[in-house]
Amino acid sequence: MGHLDHATFGWLTPVLSYAMACIGAALGLRCTVRALESTGRSRRNWLITAASAIGTGIWTMHFVAMLGFGVTGTDIRYNVPLTILSLVVAMAVVGAGVFAVGYGRDRVRALLLGGLTTGLGVASMHYLGMAALRLHGEVTYDPLLVALSVAIAVVAATAALWAALNIKSAVAVALASLVMGAAVSSMHYTGMFAVRVNVEPSGGSLPGATAMQFIFPLAVGLGSYLFLTSAFVALTPTARERADYASAERITEPVTAPSPTPSTP
Repeated sequence: MGHLDHATFGWLTPVLSYAMACIGAALGLRCTVRALESTGRSRRNWLITAASAIGTGIWTMHFVAMLGFGVTGTDIRYNVPLTILSLVVAMAVVGAGVFAVGYGRDRVRALLLGGLTTGLGVASMHYLGMAALRLHGEVTYDPLLVALSVAIAVVAATAALWAALNIKSAVAVALASLVMGAAVSSMHYTGMFAVRVNVEPSGGSLPGATAMQFIFPLAVGLGSYLFLTSAFVALTPTARERADYASAERITEPVTAPSPTPSTP
């Protein structure tokens, strides 16, 4: 049985991965709030941005954490197509959950359906990412810990969507994103503690790319996307803020006195 190290760089990767999860959650929640205040094409666009933000944040969290994952006695490589597929699945399934909430008429039903769909999407992304792992040995899982990780993902997703429906202020969204980030990180490490690796030493080369060759550049690129999109969302006024600006402008407009009507002789 190979020794698994989940933090080969110390606290660096767990802290960075948690930060990515929080940023993705905060951005996704803010976009969902904007979507619920909008209609038509604007609502759709905000929901697409929310899904991409949450999916990207979760995926980046997972693979930044995986940069610190090591197994004694074997190198690690990643299957590139499967790794990319895990990102696509994350955004697609999270998108289905977000749209269920954004367009659902029965909010309770939409919340439960969206939370279940999004949670299963998060879990699918995680285990697809793990299926992309290539090493000298056999990877097995503790089924109880796997089930627990899926349950955490569903509960975390449901809580995040509930926050999107019920929390409007920026401070409350920030606090909710910290909780969501902690829940996503807990799901990830619960799933990782379920991993068992039976190392079979071999001198042969492993297929796939190393984390630094593929995952690190992609994670940096997606992380940059999150930061830039966060700046865009922060600088875009909400519908309420636009209404307040318009009201303030009306109040400050100078009142012109009506011109006197000339008297007739």
